[in-house]
Amino acid sequence: MPENHSGQTGKLWDRFAEGYSKKPIADEAAYQKKLQVTQQYLKPDMEVLEIGCGTGGTSIIHAPFVQHILATDISSKMLEIAQQRAQEANVKNLEFKHASIEELSFPDESKDVVLGLSILQLLKNKEDAMAKVHKWLKPGGLFVTSTVCAADMGTVTKMFIKTIMPVGQFFGLIPNFYAFSKEELIGSFKDSGFSIEYEWQPEKKDSAVFIIGKKQ
Repeated sequence: MPENHSGQTGKLWDRFAEGYSKKPIADEAAYQKKLQVTQQYLKPDMEVLEIGCGTGGTSIIHAPFVQHILATDISSKMLEIAQQRAQEANVKNLEFKHASIEELSFPDESKDVVLGLSILQLLKNKEDAMAKVHKWLKPGGLFVTSTVCAADMGTVTKMFIKTIMPVGQFFGLIPNFYAFSKEELIGSFKDSGFSIEYEWQPEKKDSAVFIIGKKQ
């Protein structure tokens, strides 16, 4: 993503930050299950990266289970809220960085776990992002994701994505959103060099797909 595009998208998310921080989680039970499953893989010596951390809630919850988390986002306003929440929770092993995934650079095989929750459907080229994540992960490292697969959704949702969303995106009112199926998503994982370590999707209609990919 070009830097100016990233900056424009960041400013868009800045406008959503305050409301987003106050919005309740849509499916609390599913969120708690994803947290619990993820924590089964976490270890005290792990270096963790989160891309698209938003207001930091997930990284704050996982921080006690690992050595260090670097949480990144393109929205400076989201990160301000995240930093305040981390301070209030007295979390010491969590730091934040204002950057898009395109702007991030790390040594190869330097991360144990990468969290990418509700982010892949927002990226123009998810395969490029997944290739970068694969490079950053140590052998056997994990890519933990939760992704909306809009191509599998119901007729009304598909119609909204096809007709209303492009108008909102054109006028800069909503972020870009890319529709693909769960089958396509799993194919992207495998093409990027990941095996599927864990896969789950709540029964609730139009729920995101939770996948943990393991670097071969």
